[in-house]
Amino acid sequence: MTQRPLGTTGPDVFPLGLGLMGMSDFYGPADTAESHATIDAAIEAGMDLLDTGDFYGSGHNELLLREALRRHDRDRLRLSVKFGAMRDPHGDFVGFDGSPAGVKNSLAQTLQRLGTDHVDIYRPARLDPRVPIEETVGAISEMVEAGHVRHIGLSEVGADTIRRAAAVHPIVDLQIEYSLLSRGIEAEILPTCRELGIGVTAYGVLSRGLLSGRWDRNQSDDPRSRFPRFQGENLDHNLGLVEQLRSVAEEKGADVAQVAIAWVLAKGEDIVPLVGARRRERLNEALGALDLRLAAEDVAAIERAVPAESAAGQRYDEHGMALLDSERGGRDGTS
Repeated sequence: MTQRPLGTTGPDVFPLGLGLMGMSDFYGPADTAESHATIDAAIEAGMDLLDTGDFYGSGHNELLLREALRRHDRDRLRLSVKFGAMRDPHGDFVGFDGSPAGVKNSLAQTLQRLGTDHVDIYRPARLDPRVPIEETVGAISEMVEAGHVRHIGLSEVGADTIRRAAAVHPIVDLQIEYSLLSRGIEAEILPTCRELGIGVTAYGVLSRGLLSGRWDRNQSDDPRSRFPRFQGENLDHNLGLVEQLRSVAEEKGADVAQVAIAWVLAKGEDIVPLVGARRRERLNEALGALDLRLAAEDVAAIERAVPAESAAGQRYDEHGMALLDSERGGRDGTS
């Protein structure tokens, strides 16, 4: 399987990365044994980019990954870690810390939880509005020089912040939501990354399950139902888009989810989709997207089924949107 580069200065990785967040947080209870089996299956399939955050389950996700690392060759894996989001004992978010001291404190705890001497890619989960990005990246750069971090990444920031960060230290990738329903990065952020030689690790490629082809309108008890796109008329509209996509998928002999992932893969060799599979069944489905070869006419058909800016509702609530430096250009709910 041909690997993809994380920017011009980062490592080459498998075309799909595994996002571990849902194994610890946000999407309801997960089966620990199945989580480990899924991680093992992903690594055995060749996946080497494993994405976590120190705030996923307030450390639980890193401890889960630590156990998995004991079963595999650490040196062939690329650990991508987000930091900076602070939580209280109830799990509520209480702010962000991108200060130089916060960077080093968070990294020290991450290295301890993961049981490793370095992180391959370290990135602030959100921009700390109190701290210039130059100071945050500068502190991570010191950790690169010390050997505790291999590369620096960013998450959910806009073009101006990307440029300022890259002026301090090479940035290997921007982690940001990108899917058929969230295409706002195409206007300015993605061109900026390409100009600067920065890769994109795309999360939310299935829009938190909306594009899985399996979402049931009656899943009101699912934690994801709090997102605007999963509510009321927004949900009805968005599921209508999914049915249009299903028609294209059936012509390709594929699942809706596979076509949605294949579309992201087709948008550029500098984009690595992160799949948040919590079970082996879903992992195998995602890996099947690698077998789809989308010609230009296939991509066009997919984009006719789900046009840009056709999603109903914002990807987060107003509070969540306000935390996104990547959304500073507008709040039209389309990205």
